Amino acid sequence: MTMKISDLLKLSTDNLRRRKGRTALTVIGVVVGTCAIVVMISLGIATNRRTDEMLSTWSDLTQIQVFSYSENPDTPALDDKMVAQFKEMENVVAATPLYNFQSMNANVVAGKKDRYSMYMYNAVGMDVDAIEPMGIELVSGSYLTGQSLGRNKIPVLVGEDTAYQFEDTKKSYRNPDRYRWKETDENGNVIKQPFFDITKETLTMQMIYEYDDQGNPKMREYELVVVGVMKTDYSKRGTEGIIMNIADMKRLEEEYKKLSKNSGMGGGSVVMYGGSSGTKVKGYDQVYVKVDDVNHVGAVEQMIKDIGYQTSSMTQYREDMQKQVASGQMMLGGLAAVSLLVAALNIANTMTMAIYERTKEIGVMKVLGCKLSKIRQMFLIESGTIGFIGGVIGCLFSVLISFVLNNFTVWMQAITGWLMSIGVQVNFDASSFDVGALFGMGGMGGIGNISDIPAWLLLMALIFATVVGLLSGIAPANRAVKISALEAIRHE
Repeated sequence: MTMKISDLLKLSTDNLRRRKGRTALTVIGVVVGTCAIVVMISLGIATNRRTDEMLSTWSDLTQIQVFSYSENPDTPALDDKMVAQFKEMENVVAATPLYNFQSMNANVVAGKKDRYSMYMYNAVGMDVDAIEPMGIELVSGSYLTGQSLGRNKIPVLVGEDTAYQFEDTKKSYRNPDRYRWKETDENGNVIKQPFFDITKETLTMQMIYEYDDQGNPKMREYELVVVGVMKTDYSKRGTEGIIMNIADMKRLEEEYKKLSKNSGMGGGSVVMYGGSSGTKVKGYDQVYVKVDDVNHVGAVEQMIKDIGYQTSSMTQYREDMQKQVASGQMMLGGLAAVSLLVAALNIANTMTMAIYERTKEIGVMKVLGCKLSKIRQMFLIESGTIGFIGGVIGCLFSVLISFVLNNFTVWMQAITGWLMSIGVQVNFDASSFDVGALFGMGGMGGIGNISDIPAWLLLMALIFATVVGLLSGIAPANRAVKISALEAIRHE
């Protein structure tokens, strides 16, 4: 007796339809297990994404700060040679100091008779080749190219909100109109514009290097030529102020020292975040290293630490938060795995019962010459089909639950709003309710979806459910092929 695969499929599906109640109950177990696992994993995926989004608002996740402090006094200088070495490291796309000579006393003025003034505290020098790879975006103009415009002209990039830092010197300090703050309406439209268009007005830097006996400043002036306007991003230093070529910043430093006869601080001093300990090495105070992917940051940071420098990045915060999410997933995933294990046992029980009910049928198939492998395949197809159907339905329910979770707050706000409109008092703030906290993954309720189900997760869940079904049917299938044909035929 020769049975084609189509015959096996038809026979298996007919047997499943014949026991609709038992098959449905078994499928439900697989549905619950599959749905639980998919939802738990989707919560973890969403939480990790929301964590990255939150941390990216604090700092660039692919950026490493290298400090000129070391526990080893023999650590090499953090100079241009070392910056070039950083650039050659695997997965590094850019490296640059953020050079800021803080001892320099300078203002930037604009307008008729220098009416508008800004203290030049927020100007930094960078390697022009690193500005774009560092993720600094422009809203207009072009990036710096290292071009020279002459001794007293310096090309610069300015932040889109830098103009708001200028004061109207014609007004007293007590006059609120001396300052101009950026204000927006509910639609995000700017209510008050700056005093002037920073891209059209001439900007003059006044380097004050000395005061005479009457207290009048002695200064040297430079024209700052705006070649591009940067998008303000507080996770990227410099975008809120002025960025110039690091060579121009060093030239200004040298000229200031020469004119003021003061060595100053040197080294491109910058404000230190978080503090550092250890021995101060020569060279720059800080260097920023840009890595191509967040998953490579840890390895690059370790290579820099091995040289001897102290570093800082968001990697440690990210890993700690991911560990917390993973621990929550492990606990909830364990419960989901138990439900799927129960479903697997239920499949095995269903197939075992099917063998007892179809013992005579199995004996007839053997007497007619049906191969044992075909009998085994028939039972495996039945158990695999139960797993597959349960997986499909479980995936559909997972998508539905994910949709409900992601829109739960919106629906609750609508319901509470409707109840209050008809006079029902509701003491519940739906807008502050964090659904993720119910699953031990809260704290970021305002950032993105609570549950994310990518296509690969649904595919893996479907394959996993089918495999569980097949594995659950192996023991009953082997039991079926071992039944004696004669005993099976005599079975009532």
